[in-house]
Amino acid sequence: MKICFVVNSIETEGAGTTVYIMHEAWKRGHEVYLMGVGDFSFSQNEAISILCVTLPKKSEPATPEENLELLQSDKAVKKKIKATELDVLFIRNNPTEEGTDRNWAENAGVAFGRMIQQEGVLVLNDAFALSHAFIDKLYFEELPAHIKPDSLITRDKGEILEFFENHKKKMILKPLEGSGGRGVYLIDKNEKNLNQIIENLTKEGYIIAQQYLPAAKEGDVRVLLLNGKILEKNGKFGIIKRKTSKGDFRSNISQGGTPEAIEITDDIRKIVDTIAPRLIRDGMFFVGLDAVKDKLIEINVLSPGGLDGLAKIGVDNFSDVIVEAIERKIEYKKHYEKTVNNRELATMV
Repeated sequence: MKICFVVNSIETEGAGTTVYIMHEAWKRGHEVYLMGVGDFSFSQNEAISILCVTLPKKSEPATPEENLELLQSDKAVKKKIKATELDVLFIRNNPTEEGTDRNWAENAGVAFGRMIQQEGVLVLNDAFALSHAFIDKLYFEELPAHIKPDSLITRDKGEILEFFENHKKKMILKPLEGSGGRGVYLIDKNEKNLNQIIENLTKEGYIIAQQYLPAAKEGDVRVLLLNGKILEKNGKFGIIKRKTSKGDFRSNISQGGTPEAIEITDDIRKIVDTIAPRLIRDGMFFVGLDAVKDKLIEINVLSPGGLDGLAKIGVDNFSDVIVEAIERKIEYKKHYEKTVNNRELATMV
């Protein structure tokens, strides 16, 4: 299998979920490539080409970290290949991590992914579904209301202040397009800079005002889904408790949150059972959920992470389960190519 992973930039990529999956694919003998979102090339009447890097022959990285170190070094083999030579294109870049000097990069991965998908390459997650869910917080709002906290999306300060009053003067404010806990505020009646916070957030775009869940002070749970089901191996599940750090209400690992092991709950199962049919229908192969008790607070369909967090707490990182699932899809594609489309194949078990 030839598989290429699309990230924001090869140079800035960290040894997280993408690299764990890449390393597992390499260990299983597949041809693995890594490219930045700016490494596509299109010429009229020709297949899209990609500039990518791969491990040098006879290299033997023992860990995902060593694998990435080689790919980011002068020893990496640089190649230009036609996208149609690939079996799989795995879109893993995070548009919300792009700076203002790289606005061009935000949509490029999904846009080129759509074109490559139409050329017969399996694209994960389905590129047309990602186009619809490009602002994943809006995609989140399309999910059933009973599993979510009350929320408002607007740029109108008056509406935000009204929401604040209606929710006992306590709420979460965050940018519609953002990730990793950046730009997220817990607002209560003692907040003296509310107007300034609203003004600063609206300069960046739309704001989400979200009902505050008291249980969130203990952290949240990251749940990783594959083909609409919770990642599972040998009775263990791909879920992590992310405990808030002292003095911070955010539980994101990038903001100082601490990963802990946790058992799966009935509340989590109910959330997954509620949204799984939608994810499967949309071709969402690999998805991350953030939940607080019985409420879903966020969904990530563009670049879900957490495998490295599982590894840190001594739980299997499940990268082998993910690669095995991709391998099966390639086999299915050989048998059903003329009758199954990319969206169906993306979540076929």
